[in-house]
Amino acid sequence: MDPYLEGSEWTSVHTVLAVEIARQLTPLLLPRYIARTEKRYVVASLDATDDVGISSVYPDASVAKVAQATVAPKSATAVIAAPLTIATIVPERIPHVSVEIRDTAERQLVTAIEILSPTNKLGAGRAEYLERRQRFLLSAAHLVEIDLLRQGQRLPMLQHLPSVPYFVFVGRAERRPMTEVWPITLREPLPIVPIPLLPADADVPLDLEEALTEVYDGCAYAASIDYNRPLEIPLSGEDAEWAMQRVADRGER
Repeated sequence: MDPYLEGSEWTSVHTVLAVEIARQLTPLLLPRYIARTEKRYVVASLDATDDVGISSVYPDASVAKVAQATVAPKSATAVIAAPLTIATIVPERIPHVSVEIRDTAERQLVTAIEILSPTNKLGAGRAEYLERRQRFLLSAAHLVEIDLLRQGQRLPMLQHLPSVPYFVFVGRAERRPMTEVWPITLREPLPIVPIPLLPADADVPLDLEEALTEVYDGCAYAASIDYNRPLEIPLSGEDAEWAMQRVADRGER
């Protein structure tokens, strides 16, 4: 995982990654299944207590000087300017793109693949996602959740998760509440994970490292990321040193 993708680029990465996952899986699924991307919108109001995307909510406005009263001619009523002009918190419609695998015969939802975004892990957006997640967990569909973000709260589990930055969760409908978990450190390649289908069919593999590499190269994220600037979501300790060395080794400095 490239930690520089976790900041302002993430909305774009999230969308294109979902498309690439569907593209990668399609030849493995046909003719029994299809993979389709689905877009929905989450309305989120972020405030100063949220540790995500605040800059995308506030418009470019600041506190103005206190204005002097404007006095109209005696024949009109005096108009008093507002003492302050301050930006309010405006709800934002944030797109979320997921992947659905359906059987071609009945168009039944077989597996949902969710790529988590910051709004899934903080505040009201987290509550909305947990409600959506609960509907999947109570259904006959499998649920695969990909969490490539260090910030925010982790998915609720009955046991503590390992202290690593990234996870993939594969929840098979027939094995609930047990969930297969892939803990991922910053320094290792993203895993190949199994995507479950209907009982009569074997899992198909999803190579997340290949998918993210295709997204990074195909959309030229190296052209829009300044690796000389500090990370928007900082690293610490040995991971920070390792990331700096990686940047230096690639000649970005």
